[in-house]
Amino acid sequence: MNEVKKESKQGTIRALSEAKILEAAQEEFILQGFKGATVQSIADRAGLPKANILYYFKNKDNIYHAVLERTLDMWDQGIGDIEPEDGPAAAIEKIIASKVKMSFQHPGASKIYAMEIIQGAQHLKEFARTYLRKWVREKAALFQHWIDTEQMADVDPYHLIFAIWSTTQHYADFETQILTVMNQADYEEQDEQQVIAFLTDFILRGCGLK
Repeated sequence: MNEVKKESKQGTIRALSEAKILEAAQEEFILQGFKGATVQSIADRAGLPKANILYYFKNKDNIYHAVLERTLDMWDQGIGDIEPEDGPAAAIEKIIASKVKMSFQHPGASKIYAMEIIQGAQHLKEFARTYLRKWVREKAALFQHWIDTEQMADVDPYHLIFAIWSTTQHYADFETQILTVMNQADYEEQDEQQVIAFLTDFILRGCGLK
């Protein structure tokens, strides 16, 4: 029994340490880029010895991959499954709400993903070819089904998905620009819900839904 408790405690400590390291790494990669960030700078930001970082992740490449994977897992879990019986309006509302919440609550995750894509997706090429392509094709086919059964307007399903991605992630990736234009130091509590309501209404109307 004591061994089980010991293993559980060690697992908790490891999970907390890894989360702390990944938060620090995400900030370093955003500020310095992959090339500029170092294991030492990540260790300094995390307040941990460099040896601890290397114990968990071995090298900078592994840390970077772990940061990206955490972002993708977060998005995947946030959106979850979309079924044909949900209908197009509910599906669009779900995707928009999930992506906006992640942009407001975890802007760093969106920023580092955007930076990776802009730089040619060197570390995400396999992901883009497999999981991402498959996900988009599945959702596009679902929207096409709703179009064919006259449940929504005849829009291009791929560009609909791209439009949702771009408008929702904009609030994270261009956070500084938006706050400057709006003359705000930070996003305010009501901003998230206002953006969800606006984008949902705007996109649903464009799809002949409401």
